[in-house]
Order: sequence, then structure tokens, then C-alpha cells
Amino acid sequence: MPLFEVTDARLARQFIALPARLHGAVPQYINPLENEVEVVFDPAKNPKFSNGEACRWVLTDAAGTVVGRIAAFLNRDAVDVQNPDLPTGGLGFFECIDDQAAANQLFDAGRQWLAVRGMQAMDGPINFGERDRFWGLLIDGFDRPPNYGMFWHPPYYQALFEQYGFQLYFKQYTCYRTTAAPLHASFAKRAEDNAAEFRFAHGRKQDAEKLAQDFHHVYNLAWAKHTGVKPMTLDQARTIVREMKPVVDERLLWFAYRGAEPVAFFISLPELNQIFRHVGRRLNLWGKLRFLWAQWRFKRRPDKRMFGIIYGVVPEYQGKGVDAAMLVHARQAFIDAGYADLEMNWIGDFNPRMLVTTRSIGATIVKTHATYRYQFDRERPFERCPIIR
Repeated sequence: MPLFEVTDARLARQFIALPARLHGAVPQYINPLENEVEVVFDPAKNPKFSNGEACRWVLTDAAGTVVGRIAAFLNRDAVDVQNPDLPTGGLGFFECIDDQAAANQLFDAGRQWLAVRGMQAMDGPINFGERDRFWGLLIDGFDRPPNYGMFWHPPYYQALFEQYGFQLYFKQYTCYRTTAAPLHASFAKRAEDNAAEFRFAHGRKQDAEKLAQDFHHVYNLAWAKHTGVKPMTLDQARTIVREMKPVVDERLLWFAYRGAEPVAFFISLPELNQIFRHVGRRLNLWGKLRFLWAQWRFKRRPDKRMFGIIYGVVPEYQGKGVDAAMLVHARQAFIDAGYADLEMNWIGDFNPRMLVTTRSIGATIVKTHATYRYQFDRERPFERCPIIR
């Protein structure tokens, strides 16, 4: 089949339009905002291009109809790319008809492009950016709509990847609970025990600088030592707060403090796909007007869904019940604000402690994504992603 590198505006439009054409009739499908996908491949807007590069392709049938797409990318600052033992590039934004030969042609294009650049393996489907969006292949939970920033994939994609030779590198679990479901009695006991030592409060949008500083402090202590996670600068935290501001509900931004020091957080947003599914494929002027109308309606719903973005506890306070006490305070605020359901950002199976935490609050797995790895040397022993200890 003819394979074309995306080098002009026409091919870029075909690349962007394919998922909606393939899956638009599926009730669960929600198209990602096309503007946000385009940003990934814009060197002026994606900072990963400062020390990286990307390439895209579209595959057509004999009649010229696009039947597949894929992207390969190389972020030279990434830990996996810098691994001298197995430098690993990225593959993502895969979409294809149910045809193994077509999928193989797309995978071959990405593999060859990465091999020329010194890579010995490729992970996919992943993002040319952070792990909080466009990361992983849906392999279970097809009956549920995707959360904001994630793709919906049909079941046959799993076979296309695995029959090519991709192996499971790690699973990604999306967990769910209703806010009305009671927490275990031990949570209330921990809240009572911690009442004198800790203070619990939600963030405030009008004090964006404090919100950024508190988030920055907890994040770097709780997460920056994990493999593949780099410390965050205060300016990066300020940017995150600024970008969240148009959609954030401050009642979902919870912090625990010991004195003046923030020691834990649970950061959530309204589940934006409940809004964006009514907006359309592009956030242009008309899309922004539709967004404002859909957001106004969403805020008045008594059954809103929230999306847990990130949770963390400063190591010195881990295992002391501060997180449980924080959730006791936060849960009632969620209910009072009209949030009936909570889905949490995916948790890798390489993070068993976090999975234990989600089970402890009564959350269950409702969706599973997979990050695959393909090693170019097919005789080399395969190793899964290391477990966080």
C-alpha cells in the first residue's frame, strides 16, 4: 500500500481526520481535540523538539483512501532513549483498519526510522510528550468512553500490535469509585487522630502563586525520585496552574499541611470529556463558544464526573495516615459540589503501592491500557518495566 510521510498541510489533515472516520460511529468514542494533537507535532509549541524529532506517515489503499497512520519520535532527553544498554524510541498515534499487513507496514516505517537514529527498541503507543495523555493502547474497558487526553481504541488493535511482535512492557489501570460509597471506618479514625497535627484545605484559584508553590513542593518530594520522572521547576508548576485555570474546580484541589508546609495533595479536575464530547473536533471560535455553553450546563449537573490527576505524599509522612485523613475531608466536598463519580489517571502495574492505595479507598479497575515494547534484536531476552520499590 502507498505510504506517505506527512510533509504538507493536506497530509497533515488526513492524519488528523482518520480516527473520527474509523470510529465515529462507536457510541463510546470521543474524538480528541484536533488542535491538541496538532500541537504535539508543532516544533514551535512542543518543547520536546528542542532536543528531539518526530516523523508521521499515512497509509492509503489503491484508491487513495487513508487506511492507517502512525508517528515515530525521539526525545533525546528521555531516560529510555539515553539508556546505553537499550536505547528506546517512541511510536504513537497509531490508527489502522483491521488488516495486519497494513499495520505491519506502519510499524516497519517507525522501526526503520528509529533504527537509523541509533535506537534498538521502540515503545508504543506512547506520546511525544508527557505520560498524562495519548499514552497506551486500550485493551479492556471498550464499553466506557475515554477520559480527556486519552484515545479510544477498538479491540482488534491489540492483535495488530502483538502479532507484529510487540511485547507487554507494562499495564496501565484506570480505577473508578462513586463518591457516595463510604470509606473504610479506619479512614475516619485516621482523620480524628491527625486532626491536631495536620490541616486540610482545597486550593484557591485566586491565589495561583501559592497553589503553584504548594504543588511544586509536594510533587518534587513525592514523585521526582521515581524512574523516568524529572524534578519540576517552579515555572513549570506555574504554567500547569495557569493552563488548568479555565477548567479547574478549586473544590477538587486538596492539600494537607503540617504547619505552613504542604505534605500531601490529591489533585483532580472535572472530567473534561463530559464537556468536550459536546464541543466538536476543534477548539476554534465556534468550538470555544460551544465549550462555554457545555461547561455552563456541566457545572449545574448533580451527577458530574471528576478525574483524579495526581496524588502524592511527602516521603517523611508516608504511612502515617495523612492521605487517608485528607480524603475524608475531600470526599464530602466532592459530594457537596455534585460530583457523583471519580475516575483516576492511569496507574502502571509497576507501581503496586499506588494500586494498593486505590483499592484501600474502594476503587476498582474499569479500563486497562498497555504500553508495548518491540526490541529490534529478536533474540535478546525481554524484560518488563521495573517495579517501583
